[in-house]
This record gives sequence, C-alpha cells and structure tokens, in this order.
Amino acid sequence: MMIPGNALLLRIYTDENAMSGDRPYFEALVERARLVGLAGATVLRGLRGFGASSIMHGGGGFHLNSNLPVVVEIVDEEAKIRPFIDGLEQGDEIGLVTLEKVEVVRYGGHRIHYV
Repeated sequence: MMIPGNALLLRIYTDENAMSGDRPYFEALVERARLVGLAGATVLRGLRGFGASSIMHGGGGFHLNSNLPVVVEIVDEEAKIRPFIDGLEQGDEIGLVTLEKVEVVRYGGHRIHYV
C-alpha cells in the first residue's frame, strides 16, 4: 500500500483507437498497473487535442466516434513507477509520457498530519 509522502505522477497520453492486441491500449495499461500492484490508475478522456503528428483528435462538441484523446494517470512510489515505465510497449499507441514529483497527502483514508 502506498503511504502518504513523496511520489511520482505518471501520465501516458494516447487516444481511444490505440490498441494493444485486441483491446484498447488504455484498458491494457490500467490492467497491467493493477496486476503489478500499483496504487491506482485513472483514465481521463479529453474532448479535443493533438500531439507530435499535429493530427487533431476529437471534434467540435461531443462525438462518440471521433477518436478522442485519452490520458492514463498513475501515482505511486518511484521504485514502483520506474519499472512500469520500462515495460511500456514501444509503438505508435503512446503519444507522450510525462513524469512529475507529487506529494500524496491522502490515500485510502490515510492522511499526513502537519505539525
């Protein structure tokens, strides 16, 4: 279990149509994060965006078939996040991967008490 304190926030940018085998790539990422015991993962769906290819994803308004941008966020201790990053697939399904330091102040009901 992750304890409050210093951690890393991993963001993996992709899109709804990116696949890993026969399933959406974001689903495969979240399942892999769960299987390796990471603290948690969240999938965020964007309304519009573009990346290195400058291809616009999404459209004006909400469309169910417009290949919207997706961001998978995972927060955990550095010792767990780094090996997860090393195991990411190499290919076009990943647009951008970022990592930043964060401070976890609450996780699963456990909270840091500042003095």
